[in-house]
Amino acid sequence: MATDAANHGNVTGKKEMILNAFVMNTPSHLAAGLWRHPRSKTDNYKKLSFWTDLAKLLDEAGFHAMFIADTLGPYDVYKGPANVVPALGAGAQFPVNDPLYLVPAMAAATKNLIFGVTASATYEKPYALARRFTTVDHLAEGRIAWNIVTSYLDSAARNHGLKEQIPHDERYAIAHEYMDVVYKLWEGSFRDDAVLADRETGTYIASDAVRQILHKGKYFEVPGPHFCEPSPQRTPFLFQAGVSEAGNSFGGKHGEAIFVGGQTPEIVKKTVDNIRAVAQKEGRDPSHIKVIVGIGVIVGANDEEAEEQRKEFIKYSDSEGALALFGGWTGVDLSKHADDEDFRLSDSPRLQSLVARWSATVPGTENEPWTKRRIVEYLSLGGMQAKIIGGPEKVADELERWFDISGVDGFNLAHVVNPGTFEDISKFLIPELQRRGRFRTSIDKEGATAREVFLGQKRLLDDHPGSKFKWAAGEEVPQYQR
Repeated sequence: MATDAANHGNVTGKKEMILNAFVMNTPSHLAAGLWRHPRSKTDNYKKLSFWTDLAKLLDEAGFHAMFIADTLGPYDVYKGPANVVPALGAGAQFPVNDPLYLVPAMAAATKNLIFGVTASATYEKPYALARRFTTVDHLAEGRIAWNIVTSYLDSAARNHGLKEQIPHDERYAIAHEYMDVVYKLWEGSFRDDAVLADRETGTYIASDAVRQILHKGKYFEVPGPHFCEPSPQRTPFLFQAGVSEAGNSFGGKHGEAIFVGGQTPEIVKKTVDNIRAVAQKEGRDPSHIKVIVGIGVIVGANDEEAEEQRKEFIKYSDSEGALALFGGWTGVDLSKHADDEDFRLSDSPRLQSLVARWSATVPGTENEPWTKRRIVEYLSLGGMQAKIIGGPEKVADELERWFDISGVDGFNLAHVVNPGTFEDISKFLIPELQRRGRFRTSIDKEGATAREVFLGQKRLLDDHPGSKFKWAAGEEVPQYQR
């Protein structure tokens, strides 16, 4: 039976926050150029020791998960087309290594941290992806989550043999069928009592307990069977990231935790309400989806120290890298605009809309022009998402405000410097949240699987669409093949 795992052991009666660390296997994730700051070690992203040290820091601080972003192509819009040079000096999401290979080592170095890994349902074949995630779910003893994305970069499409991107809504249509394929592999290819591992009889798997899935659809033909025995969760815990209508519809159906963005808690509340409405329409309990919003945090011992950090970080920012990231995220090449242009008055509706939201929500900028320089400064403190800067009390106050107004279940906390940002969160912010009864102070079950941590049980909940593919012990065939 599912429970509200975020509130186990809470005697204050307050809803507790889920806190995830938002990272990427690259020198500069959201803060272009900050890899060279003295408190950042991301130039060591190629070394397992960097990742195991980070994982241990997060695990000891009580973070729920490390959420690892990924992209399958370079950000090459700025000064484009197909120009990767602006991203190079800043290491701005270039180069990027595969995130999944990091997990077994980090899992071995930690006890409770969950690892959410991004992988694309557009460019990865479902049979191969199912095998990779099952393998890692075994090695991580169930502490793996898949962040399902459909990918959005033209560069990724070109490098996967396409002349242009598959249209947005068709990518999600493909993803819906993709999920049916992996559910059949994970849930319905091996019967629950298939693996005997009986040394006396010499039988490892029962001869009648593995079946082909025989999937034939519009986009995929996969006979199966799955090539891996069932892992602790079978289906890895399912994250989803996407804020479009099609993305929200997909997440409301398949997601168990959904990563969203927004500049204000009021804006995010609309997204949260829509996701939960979709879930209910799909026959799911809306509370069975954990909604996580991205936030950038700079926290110090007090407000003055945090402000000094902000000023220092700006000195290390890389303008070209920030503008390269902006081009990748928005599709807008700011090299075609004058340096002093106020984008509040831009002829580009996309730019005008974006800076209008920033102008309305970023403290101190309501009546100030948004130029390239201001955009670079804003992005250099952790990308396009909302940001909170201050001492423990100020940051905790603001997180509580977001938490209560938006209805989210927690936060993906981005970094400016890594591990420095997470060291500060662990030292200053988490104790303050714990004092307020807003963050867990103990672990309910050592070594719990990802789904147990977030939803209270190892396997897919009964109202999840993937559950209809389960093959229970004692059944001749899985229910979906009857």
